[in-house]
Amino acid sequence: MTRPPKATYCTKCVYPSSSAVPLIFDENGVCSGCRVFNQTDNIDWGLRKEMLKKIVAKYKTNSNYDCIIPVSGGKDSYFQTHYVIKELGLRPLLVTYHGNNFLPIGEENLENMRHAFNADHIIFRPSETLLKKINKKCFYLMGDMNWHNHCGIFTYPVQVAVKMNIPLIIWGEHGYVDLGGMYSMNDFIEMTRKFRDEHACRGYDFDDMIDEKLGIKEQDVLWAKYPTDKELEDVGVRGIYLGNFIPWDANAHVKLMMDTYGWKKFEGNFDRTYRKFSNLDDMHENGVHDYLKYIKFGYGRASDHASKDIRRGYITREQGIEMVKKYDHVKPSDLKRWLEYVDMTEDEFDRVCDTFRDPRVWWKDEKGEWVKDNIWDKD
Repeated sequence: MTRPPKATYCTKCVYPSSSAVPLIFDENGVCSGCRVFNQTDNIDWGLRKEMLKKIVAKYKTNSNYDCIIPVSGGKDSYFQTHYVIKELGLRPLLVTYHGNNFLPIGEENLENMRHAFNADHIIFRPSETLLKKINKKCFYLMGDMNWHNHCGIFTYPVQVAVKMNIPLIIWGEHGYVDLGGMYSMNDFIEMTRKFRDEHACRGYDFDDMIDEKLGIKEQDVLWAKYPTDKELEDVGVRGIYLGNFIPWDANAHVKLMMDTYGWKKFEGNFDRTYRKFSNLDDMHENGVHDYLKYIKFGYGRASDHASKDIRRGYITREQGIEMVKKYDHVKPSDLKRWLEYVDMTEDEFDRVCDTFRDPRVWWKDEKGEWVKDNIWDKD
C-alpha cells in the first residue's frame, strides 16, 4: 500500500489534518479551531449578553413554554437550563432523545433534571429492538453505530417545537465552531436543516434506515424525520446557540453544576480519554464509537478533549500530546458489551472497521500492520 503524505498537526493544539471536523491551517501551522477560539479574547461578552436578551424577549409568552432546550442530562444540558432559567428568565420545556445506552450516572443526572430545575421534561425512547437494528445497520453502512443519536437529538426536539408551537430552541455550543472553527464567532451561526443533514446525520436520513430485510418500516423511524420547510416556517422555528453569546468553558460549567445542582461526573476511568464529565449519555460514545473515529481518521476523544483544554489553558500542548499517546489508540473494553448488544463477533467488527480506514491516514508496513503518522513522531 502506498504511503500517504505525512500528516500535519496544529502547532497550538493537537488536532491532525485528517480531522473529521473540517480544518484549515495558517502559515504558522495553527488550525482554524485555535484561530476562531482566539477571537473570544476580543469579544465584548457584556454586549453579546444584551443581544441575547433582546432576541429571547420576543419569545416570552403567557403560554406553557417560552422555548425548548434539547438535553441529554450532561454538564452542558445542566448549564444551558441553568442559564436559560436563571439568567434569561424563560420557562423552558426540556426535550430528550434517549438512545438506550446511558451510563448509570448519566441516567441519574438526566432523571434529576426536572427536579433540579422544576421543569417539565419530555423523554423519547425508541424501541430497544429497533435501536439494536439501527446500531448494526449504521455500523456497516457508515462506520458509525451511534448515527441514531446524532439524528435523534437534532430531529426530535425540532419535531416537538413544531407540534407544540414553540418557536425558540436553545442549544449550547456549536460543536464544529468549537472544535474546528468552521465559522467565525462573528457569524452568529444558528441551527439549520443543512447542518443536521450534512454534518449531524452524515448525509443520511430516516428513509435510509428503512430495511425490509431487517424488518424496519417507515413508521418505525418517523421520529427521525425532520419537519418540512412549511412546518418550520408556519411555527417560525429558530435554533440559537448560547455559545455565540456567553463564554463557554465546560470545565468551569462542571464545577458550577456540581456545586449548585448536584450533577455527578463519572467516577471510574474511561479507556479512551482522561476527562470524566463528557458523553455520559451513551456508554459507547467515549468507547466503541470513538474507537471507530480513530480507525477512520487516526485520532480520538483524547485529542478532542486535549485540544479544548490546551486552548483554555488547563493543560500544555506537551501534556496534551501525552494524553493523545496514552489514550487515542486504545481498543475499548465496552466493545464486548456492544458486540453482544448487536450479536456480532469481534473478528467481524475488525474486518468491517478496516474497510473504513482513511487512505490519507493509514497504510500497511512491511509486516502488514496498519500504521499512521503520530504527533510525537520526529520528522
